[in-house]
Amino acid sequence: MELGNISKPSYGPGPEAPESSTPGLVTVAHGFLRLVQPNPLPVEVINFGQSQSEFNLENIHELLLYDQGFLVCAAFGVLFIILIPLVGCCFCCCHA
Repeated sequence: MELGNISKPSYGPGPEAPESSTPGLVTVAHGFLRLVQPNPLPVEVINFGQSQSEFNLENIHELLLYDQGFLVCAAFGVLFIILIPLVGCCFCCCHA
């Protein structure tokens, strides 16, 4: 496997579905990833040479826009982690 130029990586058009014995699952997984992350990676915002103090509000907004699908999934995950045991406890304790 060739690493290429690490300081200036080149990104392709996106992942392609590999040949598999389960093409239905591969299609579902790639469909989910395209749904969660429809925006391209903002390569011009990510500069490893600059310090964190050089990030402005516009750069942070672009990065949050890129990650908004993952942030929504994480929010639903935290909601379910808190809500499911709470509802289960209420059903167990308040069952008449």
